[in-house]
Amino acid sequence: MTDTHRGDDGGTPLALAALLSGTLVGTISNNVVNVPMPAILADFDAPLESGVFIVVGFLLTFTATMPVVGWIGDRIGRRRVYCASMIGTALCAIGAATAPTLELLILWRCLGGLAASALGPAVMGLLTWLFAGERRGRAVGAWASVNGIGQAIGPTMGGFIADAWGWRWVFVPLVPVALAGLIGTLRHIPRYPGTRMSFDAVGATALTVGSGLLILGVALIPRLGVSVAVLSAIAVAVVVLAFFVWHCLRTPEPFVDVRLVAESRFARSTLAAFAFMFGLGATLLAVPLYLVDRGRSGSVAGLVLLAVPASMTVLGPLVGRYLDRIGPRRVLRTGLLLMAAGQVGLAVAVGGRIADRVHGLAGLTAILVVVGIGIAFVQTPAATGATRSPAGAQGTGLGLYNLIRFSGSAMGAAWVAIALAAFGAATGYSAVFLVVGGVAVLGLLGSFVGPDPAPAR
Repeated sequence: MTDTHRGDDGGTPLALAALLSGTLVGTISNNVVNVPMPAILADFDAPLESGVFIVVGFLLTFTATMPVVGWIGDRIGRRRVYCASMIGTALCAIGAATAPTLELLILWRCLGGLAASALGPAVMGLLTWLFAGERRGRAVGAWASVNGIGQAIGPTMGGFIADAWGWRWVFVPLVPVALAGLIGTLRHIPRYPGTRMSFDAVGATALTVGSGLLILGVALIPRLGVSVAVLSAIAVAVVVLAFFVWHCLRTPEPFVDVRLVAESRFARSTLAAFAFMFGLGATLLAVPLYLVDRGRSGSVAGLVLLAVPASMTVLGPLVGRYLDRIGPRRVLRTGLLLMAAGQVGLAVAVGGRIADRVHGLAGLTAILVVVGIGIAFVQTPAATGATRSPAGAQGTGLGLYNLIRFSGSAMGAAWVAIALAAFGAATGYSAVFLVVGGVAVLGLLGSFVGPDPAPAR
């Protein structure tokens, strides 16, 4: 693959702003329905087991197609794919806002995930192309900060808008932001030249189908239980993914070079990304559901939840600035430890029904701040490590990184529905956060795999 490095001359502040607008739209699209979920379920008279697909459906298509759109971006140009993604995201937001049934709302959310799937690999690829050296670390830090802003705006905006005008209006602000990002991209980001390359259709199909089936199988557990259909879907997914690895090892020009993926820096960055996104996806869904169950309004739930993304937003640029000075792996491990501690704190807090008391909300918010700090410490070193690895130089490698990252978010959201269906509201929320803490510990253990990374380029 040709690496068309532009270096520092193309990495202007306006170009960075155009890219970050897409990150903002994609993040808000993902989580804007979390706080209004009870209102949506009440409007359609649907149980959580069905309504969870409003979240998981978006993440399923968003996640499973990322490697394919990463390849398309390399082939026809990342800027073109990014612009098409912004247009599609705006159209799907309009469709979701006007959906007359739950089934059509889920369909529009699935299409919205497909449209937004290019944002992850395209933004990370263009950041790598436009920024070099320490400027790349700072750009990725800004990207992490905007991720935090999106996580802040989405649930909070969703809660306030749903309380004031109804849940359908939560999709409307996505349209002007997406169009503004489209205009900024066309004006300030240079054309990214496509590269002629072969397309491994067998590998691409196997990865997309296998990952999609795996997420779908997990998401169906709260609705169908551990049934034959669910176990069959998961078993087929595992077989297809194993075939994908076998095929890529034997093919001269594979869809994803799995040998590069196995490199320790990419592997541990990806595992850490899965861990923090699992925690983020579960927390952003479970906390508002818990607070609404305890009689709090959507606006209050959104404000309390703001503690997580606000911490991410504030710390994102600082982590990016001092990452290389402190050491990426040291920052990563600190973040995973804080995440695990925060999730255990949440399990204890909700077990004691801390949010039943007014002063209890302050304690819950303080714990969420710890969780947000932990995520901020993990997000930037994980993304920087992935982009600096050999696999991260390829669109399909970045697509795979984002596939696994957002698979964590989808499975975290699905785990909330599974736990509440299995244990009920009394103990289900505590179970949610304890398992999330365990996943953070697994990510921490993974950070000890392999040698220290080479000095930053």
